[in-house]
Parts: sequence; structure tokens; C-alpha cells
Amino acid sequence: MLLPIGKIIDISMEISEEMTVYKNREENRPKIDVTRDFNNSDAYETTITIGMHTGTHLDRPLHVIEGGETMDSLNLESAVLPCQVLDLTKVKGGIKREDLEGKMIHRDHFILLKTKNSFEEAFDFSFVYLAESGARYLMERGVKGVGIDALGIERDQPKKTTHKTLLGNDIIILEGLRLSKAEEGNYLLIAAPLKIKSAEAAPVRAMLLEMEEKESRH
Repeated sequence: MLLPIGKIIDISMEISEEMTVYKNREENRPKIDVTRDFNNSDAYETTITIGMHTGTHLDRPLHVIEGGETMDSLNLESAVLPCQVLDLTKVKGGIKREDLEGKMIHRDHFILLKTKNSFEEAFDFSFVYLAESGARYLMERGVKGVGIDALGIERDQPKKTTHKTLLGNDIIILEGLRLSKAEEGNYLLIAAPLKIKSAEAAPVRAMLLEMEEKESRH
């Protein structure tokens, strides 16, 4: 039986007005405003304006499928569950079926794709992504979700085939992960998003708990 052993690995991007955003688009950059401070109040308060797909976030089917499920219908058991980090740091371009076939992928687990993206801070227009054949292979393996260390799980693919392959088969997508400190292996993933009504995506504070094999006692 796999049990958490305590160490927490933060795999989230830090949110700031200077953070890396998709294709460096200014409209994707969050804005943080101080509404009260100690010069005019006895408390300090701020507001934030942020896109649902900025930083570490979770996608729901409505993102690419008209009439698809939204954030408020998400079962949290899909966002807090065993996961596997797969080391794919040698892959260039798209992660294809053949890149994944040599990995032992467990059914009903959340799969996190660790690539060279985790070691680059600036936005790379040639970032590593999940190709349609890789998405289809993970679907066939019966995974619960797929996460990647890029701000997009696909890169300018026609008809958003990777998104639709996963989200169309009730497989959750996590984007914007930071996996440089996570070695390949088994973890407990905690990736609960904000509960926003009717939203197609939402920000996430994602983390991993290290796991180890322990003998169960009866």
C-alpha cells in the first residue's frame, strides 16, 4: 500500500505581475492592486485580476467543448489522488506515444509530464508539449488526469486535438506546473482549484506528497 511520508514539493508557479505568461501576451498578465494600506487604514488589502489560464491552472471540458462540464461540477477526488511523475526531459517537440510506451503507467492515476520546460523561466515558443498520439495513449491507459510543465498542453495544434482527446474523455488537464524538484516516481497529488461557478478553468496551488510502499496491517 502506498502511503504519504510527509515531504511536500510545491509544483506551482508564483503569481506576480512579472510572471511568465503564455506567449508573453500582456492581456494574460495578472494585475494586483493595493486597495487599502496602513497609510489610510488599519488593515492591508489587495485585489487581483487574473485570467483562468494564467499560471498553474486546471482545465475543464468547456474550455474546448461547447456545453462541456465546468469547474463547479468537478469532483475533488479527481484533483487529490495518486500520481506519477514521468521524466521526459530528453524529449524535444511533442511527447508522442513511443515516448510513453516504455513507462509503467498505472490506471486511474494522474500523470505529470516532466520536461525541459521546468528548467526554463522565460516563455519558450518551442516548448515541449503533448502530441495527439501521446494523449491518445494516455487515454487508452485509463489515466485520471494529465499535467505538464508548460503553460499549454499543446502547441498550436489544429482543432485542439490534444485538449479534446483528454477533456472529451473526462481526463483532467493541469498546465503551468513546475516539476524541476520532483523526481520520477509515485506521489500523492493535491491540485484543488478555486470553485468558480460556470468557469472553464481555474487557478490551482498544486503540490506533491512523497509516497513510499508500506506493508498494510490487518
